[in-house]
Amino acid sequence: MEKIHVGIIEDVSLVLENLKISLESQPDFTVTLSANSVEDFLVALRKNTPIDIIVLDIGLPGMSGLEGIRYLRERKPEADIVMLTAYDDSDRIFKALCAGAVSYISKKTELGVIREALRVVSRGGAYMSPGIARKVITHIGPKKINKESILTPRQAQIVEGLVEGLSYKMIADKYIISVETVRDHIKKIYKKLQVNSKAEVIRKKMDGEI
Repeated sequence: MEKIHVGIIEDVSLVLENLKISLESQPDFTVTLSANSVEDFLVALRKNTPIDIIVLDIGLPGMSGLEGIRYLRERKPEADIVMLTAYDDSDRIFKALCAGAVSYISKKTELGVIREALRVVSRGGAYMSPGIARKVITHIGPKKINKESILTPRQAQIVEGLVEGLSYKMIADKYIISVETVRDHIKKIYKKLQVNSKAEVIRKKMDGEI
């Protein structure tokens, strides 16, 4: 059976040991190098050290995992980098993926699932913990639009009039409607935008929120 050679960078000793024990209990895994920091890993890494996958934490002493991805890829370009971290915010996820990581796994994930994820990666695939995958999809997918908040064409015209500094009467004259109709639209605009003043409507328009 061909072995999957794994390198691990993790500063929490218990997490590191548990992961090593879990992987080495399987006939298809061997941990060839482990360290508590990116710096120590790079010092110990040799050109002929066999590594197929590097399991990398983000919150590390010294250089962070995100910073370390570039150096690890320079030294071991053939190795896949898998983030195993407690951080699950969109910013860190995308920074890691853009820097070259192929998978992002939560530390809350069971060891058996982590092993399967690494097997998927070794076969050329990618893996993300379900909760993280949902964050990625939510981040890159189309934003949900609340139809109730969409202004009608007439209401949009009235907002433009407010931005131009027109009075209610001037807006009414411009669009050939009554002042009362303008007032009625203004009330509806306030409700949809959840504001209480003309200044707030203008601010939202100027900020590109409507």
